[in-house]
Amino acid sequence: MQDSNGGYASVNGLNMYYEIHGKGAPLVLIHGGGSTIQTSFGRVLHYFAEERKTIAIELQGHGHTNDINRQETFEQDADDVIALLKYLKIGKADFFGFSNGGNTTMQIAIRYPNLVRKIVLGSALFKRDGMYQQFWESLNNSTLNDMPQPLKDAYKKVAPDSNGLSKMYEKDKKRMLEFEDWEAENIQSINSPTLIIIGERDVFCSEHANEMF
Repeated sequence: MQDSNGGYASVNGLNMYYEIHGKGAPLVLIHGGGSTIQTSFGRVLHYFAEERKTIAIELQGHGHTNDINRQETFEQDADDVIALLKYLKIGKADFFGFSNGGNTTMQIAIRYPNLVRKIVLGSALFKRDGMYQQFWESLNNSTLNDMPQPLKDAYKKVAPDSNGLSKMYEKDKKRMLEFEDWEAENIQSINSPTLIIIGERDVFCSEHANEMF
């Protein structure tokens, strides 16, 4: 089902939300943990859509997409994204993943290399020491009260059930707390041209990604 730029697709048990903007070669945008399309890409999406068919998605339990009775994994997210692209009849694409979306993008490149042209990773990691130790310590003691208010507001604005905010937060937290380093062999298997953006989460922009694509 699609209404204007936004629609839903039945994907692996999810009623998965997506938006399509612009025309051209496909570019897939994958948001960060606790986020929506707008909070991760709202300020830059229109730049991509000027030259690309830009497909922005919302993963399990995030934004418009409902939660279901299964744990969150980056591998499952990758499978969901590819299933959505098959539903949309989109083959090989470029992918831009921000934060947790970057982890999902890496899993897409590992699991579905024939469907990936280029990838951009913003603030992603594949080893625990890719984050400061203070991050893990603070996350372990965090609660929903520590979630940034703009992310809470964005979720409540679009979620099918705004009462799901706490569940989404806890699933995101659990996934990160249980994160284990990925095998070097799997990372080395990624043969797609890759741009890695490292910097403050709230100041990344589209310029370098545009150069990559």
